[in-house]
Amino acid sequence: MADVKTEAGNIGETIKRARQRSGRTQTDVATALGYHQSKLSRLESGRGTDDVRVLRAVAAELGIPPGLFGLSGLGPSAVPHPDDPETEDMRRRTLLAASIASLTAPVVPAAARPALVGAAHDDLVRALLPGPRTAVAFPPRANGDIDSLRDRLATARRLFSTCDYAELEVTLPGLIADLRETSGDHQHAGETAGPLATAYQTATSLLLKQGDHGNAWLAVGRALAEAERSGDPVVLASSVRVHAHVLTREKHTGQAVILVRHTADQLAGAYDQRPPRYLAAVGLLLLRGVTAASSAGDRAATREFLDEAKDVARYVALDQPDAWANFSPTNVALHAVSASVAFGDAGIALNAAAPLMRRHIPVPERRAALWVEAARAYNQQGRLAESYQALRIAETCAAQDVRRPAVRDLVADMAARDRRRTLPELHHFSHLLGVPA
Repeated sequence: MADVKTEAGNIGETIKRARQRSGRTQTDVATALGYHQSKLSRLESGRGTDDVRVLRAVAAELGIPPGLFGLSGLGPSAVPHPDDPETEDMRRRTLLAASIASLTAPVVPAAARPALVGAAHDDLVRALLPGPRTAVAFPPRANGDIDSLRDRLATARRLFSTCDYAELEVTLPGLIADLRETSGDHQHAGETAGPLATAYQTATSLLLKQGDHGNAWLAVGRALAEAERSGDPVVLASSVRVHAHVLTREKHTGQAVILVRHTADQLAGAYDQRPPRYLAAVGLLLLRGVTAASSAGDRAATREFLDEAKDVARYVALDQPDAWANFSPTNVALHAVSASVAFGDAGIALNAAAPLMRRHIPVPERRAALWVEAARAYNQQGRLAESYQALRIAETCAAQDVRRPAVRDLVADMAARDRRRTLPELHHFSHLLGVPA
């Protein structure tokens, strides 16, 4: 593990020194290479890359001998063969880095994570790994044109918003493999970067729902790379949002707040002139900032993100269950409820949730989220019966969402607090969810 970090750090230092000797800025070098400044910043900070072509291009631009990066003396435009030793070595480094990320995630016993067991999950993880497609696991689909791929992506997003996680897990591997294969065709490379980033974002969100934080790091890294390649600010904002989600789940809330703040500042302003897709992406990013800030106990930042999200929501009122449109005043209000729960303000949370409970929320994942947050608030007040009833309502909205690890943890806490077993139905529900007694 230390060797991988040291190798990436040495490469970063070499690039930084060469750039500084030439008197050039990161932006100047990145622009000359056709990259965003953040890519060069990541290289110099020792976060590395799994693409040898990037390292070759940087070496050529700054006059760095390729051998200092462990590369042969080929030209910067050379495309290595998948079986080339150099490519295999870079693939090895990437897999090691992915392993490091997974080691930072908490180990969840197999019995406590039934959603992670099965061939579908293994296929999804394989689809995220570097290298050529595995013909046996992901056979080519008949409809590989861009329009059909976009339709399949829209279907995947609907599966997520309707909480059909089992079907989504079956759908995503082949979709990602087909998008990656199409992106390898230079004729369609520019068209597929955005959809591929969205597919990786969806995979990240699914993996987080399942509690698989290690592989979520792998998925979000790929989402950010493709988003940067697409050059689409909407896709980039959405990838940053899921990155902040991963950071928050891993308790890096301060970093998540900074990331959201920086990105939102770049996209803010002129909301009355922005299309709904843009506004929704910015709004959802700000709501992720609400979650991160409230998880960190930062009331001021939480209020700031909520106020900005309300400002954006004045120009968009979309509740449709698709990739960009589940942002609306309703979703802003729901995040205000969630933030109050995070601060332990159960009474405030339930008062804010009351009108939402009477409102039609067309996105099942959002409906379920409302009732789960209400259950948390009731549990904070020791009102276990009401908390149990709220969870059963959430189950009618999205049965699979109630079976994710975070909700199972809530049920375990509720069952433990009912020491006298005055609510047998709660303990029966706990048993149905597979929560250990």
